[in-house]
Amino acid sequence: MSLIVLILLVTVTKLHPFISLLAAALVVGIGSGYGPVATITSFSSEFGKTMGSVGILIGLGAMIGRVLMDTGATDQVVNSLVSKASDASIPWIMALIGALIGLPMFFEVGLVVLVPVIILVARRTKLPLMRVAIPTLAGLSIMHACVPPHPGPLAALSQFKTGGNIGLTMMFGIPIAIVTLLIVGPLFSKIAAKWVPVQAPADFVTRSDKAVEQEAKLPPFGLSLCCILLPAALMLLTSIFEIASPGFSSSTSGFGQVINFVGNPIMALAISLIFAMLSLKAASGIPWKTVNDSLGAALPPVAGILLIVGGGGGFKGVLVSTGIGQIIGNFVESSHVSIFLLGWLIAAFVRIATGSATVSILTTAGILSNAMAMMNASPSAVTLLVLAIGAGSIFLSHLNDAGFWLIKEYFSLSVGETLKSWSVLECLLSVVVLALVMLLSIFVPLTA
Repeated sequence: MSLIVLILLVTVTKLHPFISLLAAALVVGIGSGYGPVATITSFSSEFGKTMGSVGILIGLGAMIGRVLMDTGATDQVVNSLVSKASDASIPWIMALIGALIGLPMFFEVGLVVLVPVIILVARRTKLPLMRVAIPTLAGLSIMHACVPPHPGPLAALSQFKTGGNIGLTMMFGIPIAIVTLLIVGPLFSKIAAKWVPVQAPADFVTRSDKAVEQEAKLPPFGLSLCCILLPAALMLLTSIFEIASPGFSSSTSGFGQVINFVGNPIMALAISLIFAMLSLKAASGIPWKTVNDSLGAALPPVAGILLIVGGGGGFKGVLVSTGIGQIIGNFVESSHVSIFLLGWLIAAFVRIATGSATVSILTTAGILSNAMAMMNASPSAVTLLVLAIGAGSIFLSHLNDAGFWLIKEYFSLSVGETLKSWSVLECLLSVVVLALVMLLSIFVPLTA
């Protein structure tokens, strides 16, 4: 019932997702007899816990992305890769660019950064727009769905009391994302170019002469690439040592303490942010005030995301407190449906109904969190479920998704053309990730 209320509030009344999540939690709490005061107390408590584990990471991740953009590091990576590419390799290079820029940046920010690049490359190479755009969008989208510190995977991990591990999720998520990108991105772009035979918009302004003149002041390619990859590298440290030496995460040795400190997600992002600010400021010669202002400018766009993520945590808390999570867990445990397939199906349903990937992820993870606890799921199983839910959350972007309209307008497409290109791309990415998750589930231990 609460899921129906949530979908109706988001789709029919167009109510903000945070308020919709709060209302859905109240429906669960009051309807189950838990009581209105107890319901709001449970919601608030879990909201705080979720913000404590996820809010800082989302904020730091947004700051890193903005610093990379404002200092020209992203421009340098894009320029260096595109300038050395042949026409035949352009779709593959653009897929790589989409993945690299998508690693530290939220989807919407990465889209704003890369749309001018996509159009400029399509004009220069005379390639059909879809041959350039589809691989780039695939790289952005798949990283957003599968790889922390993006809000979706972080929010899903925060819903599981045990087993959720950012480093392990990156270890599984990055290879799955890359394989999916290689299978879908450049290859589907050939089909999309036939279905939607359009060229780059003629009236779109890409880069000014001033921007071209400033290229000489961009930071070096190696440094720019290092700043993009550093957060992921640091967050993977602890997980790599833990796999090589079980129990390393609780090591009391000096070396172990240093690695665990540096590899802690909050510290990994904080260290990467400080390094990027200092090194890119020195390399590009821009004023310190400009770099510092980037931090504040990064936060307003993610304020809404933070509220939605916290609201999803509160909704999950009410489900657990009222015992409904236990009922759902019993059903999942007694059924013969794979929990990974079930997670994907629920996430895809909520995504199609609401148009929000974040609401889809939070709702699905909240519903299934208790089931994973009852199954005594291993960290690998939790990671695979997070990836399956992330895959479901990007399935079939259509008219109720803001991203759909952004892409339609940026590339001057009709609704039909956007459905045949962007919407089909999202479906393909979603299904391939699910297939890879199901394949991996055969080989990894699913219980602790």
